[in-house]
Amino acid sequence: MSKKRVAVIFGGQSSEHEVSRVSAQSVIENINKEKYDVTMIGITKEGQWLRYEGSVDKIGSGEWEGLALTAAQEKKRNELPVNGDVQNSIQSGEGEVSVSNTARGIFGESSKEPIDVVFPVLHGCNGEDGTIQGLFELAGIPYVGCGVLASAVGMDKAYTKIIFEKEGLPQGKYLVFSRKQVSFRTDEVIEEIESKLAYPCFVKPSNAGSSVGVNKASDREQLKRALEIAAKNDRRILVEEFINGREIECAVLGNDNPIASTVGEVIPCNEFYDYEAKYQVGDNSKVIIPAENLPAETVQKIREYAVRAFKAIDGAGLSRVDFFVHKDTGEIFINEINTLPGFTQISMYSKLWAASGIPYSELIDRLIELAYERFEDCKREYTNS
Repeated sequence: MSKKRVAVIFGGQSSEHEVSRVSAQSVIENINKEKYDVTMIGITKEGQWLRYEGSVDKIGSGEWEGLALTAAQEKKRNELPVNGDVQNSIQSGEGEVSVSNTARGIFGESSKEPIDVVFPVLHGCNGEDGTIQGLFELAGIPYVGCGVLASAVGMDKAYTKIIFEKEGLPQGKYLVFSRKQVSFRTDEVIEEIESKLAYPCFVKPSNAGSSVGVNKASDREQLKRALEIAAKNDRRILVEEFINGREIECAVLGNDNPIASTVGEVIPCNEFYDYEAKYQVGDNSKVIIPAENLPAETVQKIREYAVRAFKAIDGAGLSRVDFFVHKDTGEIFINEINTLPGFTQISMYSKLWAASGIPYSELIDRLIELAYERFEDCKREYTNS
């Protein structure tokens, strides 16, 4: 039986570009080479797509980019025609302009090594938000992870909260503002937050990941600054009440009949689990799997809520769902869902499944199988009868 060719895509135009590279290196190093041949495709921060054929250990460090650019200059086929070529064709009015043709050119028949399935190891905007998933749909190719709808909704924290509310999942109080409101009606926005949520509160961009642009505000001056920072990262800003809770996470795997892992607890080295605590001084943060001193009924309820959240957004493949468990009352609050969580061997998602009996390499294999399953399930017949 011939091996399947998997395109692992990494990098991207996102504040999580560096995190994506580390995740991708881990996936490529641990994928079953007896079952899959890997094509490595990197996206630079400028949006340039490059096929990379060098050493895998250069991906995490970022050295891959210079090597791929040099190779692309020597051999033009390595530079993949996405943003620039389509844009130039549209602007000049020349040639056949088709995004779907471009997508097939990257992954399909025109390639010397056609791709069978895509594993997008991309976090944050332009990778986890449904945009690149739409490209895969146009290409007509299976891909790992959630579809366009689930990816877009899962990335937008404000809309996720609306769906969770409809599903009846418990969550804290929140307010949503636009960038223009924050810029031109600052005092009104601050007064509304103070009257409805009080201090401390959390301010975050609605569309961002890895806690980028997230800040805790304990007074008016901090709140104003936090709103300004969040507005730089997105046009919509989410403000949430502070919950004095333990940070509990649960992994979900599957399509129509997903399963939930055991639960783990994050004890951040900083005041909260921000970008620095996750990636820059992460060795000082603690991850406890399984979470200790949680009643069995609480663990079961969290796992149930995680699956319900996954189904509510029509998830596919994988997600990590984050919760708070109130330190005094034991009450559970859902925080958010991550449709393409960090995916190294030491990331929470993979560690939760390892503790639940699914080792890392097997997890990668299962996700690829789930990609094929969802692809077949989503096929349509375009007929009028």
